[in-house]
Amino acid sequence: MTRQETFAIVGAGLAGTKAAEALRTEGFEGRIVLVGEETERPYDRPPLSKDYLQGKSAKEEIYVHPEQWYAEHDVELRLDTRVAAIDRSAHELTTTDGGERIRYDRLLLSTGSSPRRLSLPGHDLDGVLYLREVTDCEAIKAAFATAEHGALIGAGWIGLETAAAARAAGVETTVLEMAALPLLGVLGREVAEIYATSRTGGGRDLRHLASPLWRGAAYGRRGGRDQRCRRPGERGASRRWQSNRGRRRRGGCWHHPQHRTR
Repeated sequence: MTRQETFAIVGAGLAGTKAAEALRTEGFEGRIVLVGEETERPYDRPPLSKDYLQGKSAKEEIYVHPEQWYAEHDVELRLDTRVAAIDRSAHELTTTDGGERIRYDRLLLSTGSSPRRLSLPGHDLDGVLYLREVTDCEAIKAAFATAEHGALIGAGWIGLETAAAARAAGVETTVLEMAALPLLGVLGREVAEIYATSRTGGGRDLRHLASPLWRGAAYGRRGGRDQRCRRPGERGASRRWQSNRGRRRRGGCWHHPQHRTR
């Protein structure tokens, strides 16, 4: 008797679920194990910063497939399960749930990405929220109901969409971004300037975490006094300042465009 081939998929998001669907569509008759650490069955993430966040769509609409689809297509859906180790030699996954071992013939990793977590004082205070999972989205929606003002870090697509949802809920929102303009690297300056105006309160509610030198918009402290950083060549800029182009100083105001806040 020929042993049944097992295809394991780690990451039960849209990519992992569509991979399982494609395997069945293409005629794969072996065992499919779809492992996800969330308690919700696979869902699509874009609505979490769009219609679902704004309350314009029902929760049932975010799911990739109806609940019964997985049993109908013989896909073993392991929710609330985290993979602790992968033994490539033995072709085995080990889960954190009692150390269960799942043997596989083929393995697909589709875990996606996660937002960068803050590591600065106050990062664990109430009201500091992240957006990745549906539970995060629901926590943010609940915060909209009581908050008067919010600060949002990251002016990419998700950040701008979340800011728009916050304003639609009546929450005054300030967007913090490292780049000179939102989506500058994706859209280019001309279109990015349009987004900066239309999505950030006419640009009034956009702040830079680390302003490029040429903007002359960064402030710091030196010798116990507030210091305004001037761009090299600007009146009042010292030679010492100019000689330190591209450097960043703690407690001062040397900011390089490529430095990131971690």
